[in-house]
Amino acid sequence: MKHGTKHITILLLSLMSVALQGQQTSQTINDMIAPYHYPVKYHDVDDSTQVAYIDEGQGEKTLLFIHGLATYLPAWYSSIEAFKKDYRCIAVDLPGYGRSSKGDYPATMSYYAGVINKLMKSLGLKNVTLVGHSMGGQVALTSVLTEPEMYRELILLAPAGFETFKEPQKNWLKSVFTPESVFHSTEEQIRANWKLNFYNMPESVEFMIKDRLSMKEAVDFEAYCRSVARGVAGMLDEPVFDRLKEVPIETLVVYGENDRLIPNAYLNPGMTTRDVARAGVAEMPKARLEIIAQCGHFISFDKPDKIHELIRTFLTR
Repeated sequence: MKHGTKHITILLLSLMSVALQGQQTSQTINDMIAPYHYPVKYHDVDDSTQVAYIDEGQGEKTLLFIHGLATYLPAWYSSIEAFKKDYRCIAVDLPGYGRSSKGDYPATMSYYAGVINKLMKSLGLKNVTLVGHSMGGQVALTSVLTEPEMYRELILLAPAGFETFKEPQKNWLKSVFTPESVFHSTEEQIRANWKLNFYNMPESVEFMIKDRLSMKEAVDFEAYCRSVARGVAGMLDEPVFDRLKEVPIETLVVYGENDRLIPNAYLNPGMTTRDVARAGVAEMPKARLEIIAQCGHFISFDKPDKIHELIRTFLTR
């Protein structure tokens, strides 16, 4: 790096830091996002980390839902409604997201898996089926690989971790997803990014987009941005593909055929979602694969009835 270029880079980073501080208010993300549809409970993971979760319904089986990158537990509202009559349904906000505490968390897959396993033990949960979407799918896989005896079944919805990347590709992705890039996303960019998640984006996701827009003025928004950027790095730095053969429990894997996020079209051109899905499932000794037509990445919103039918069939097989 040339001497002048280095100084320009330092200046830009300093200006970004000033911009971050200038946006802060006295309100937190918790104050700014819409009230949750269900009563919120809290679990203290340690002295600096508190996890928000909802706990609805009852039944012999417990479904524990883990959201994806840059989302939060309201992403599971339709699934909670679909299953709470027959199952105990718990959905969590991972640290750094939603109503959970914000802090300088590593946001690695093993860190999040540790949080999930601690929550499981604290609540005394047994007979648990983990349900993870996107990054939450990789968190769920890591949780099972860490303590397999704790879980009965696994449901992975458009999971991260099946697609593999080479080191130069990982480095490029990390350079694109930075706290600063997340912080300075415009409304147009945010809406465009959300649209990429769907085959047909339903109006029902508008509340989540509005929450994302309102968060920008929160005092802890910078911490949220760090969690998102570190989550991307965490998925890349702790790959699970080579360990999929170690997953000992029955697993349902579901992808939307028209997923525009998996695979990465820029880094893995010519590869299809079906290619990624089949490669991952082929490694797993007790996995079955379902591909939903005319469906994108956020499958629980794109095709809620279909995904809930597949999950119910799996649970009652």
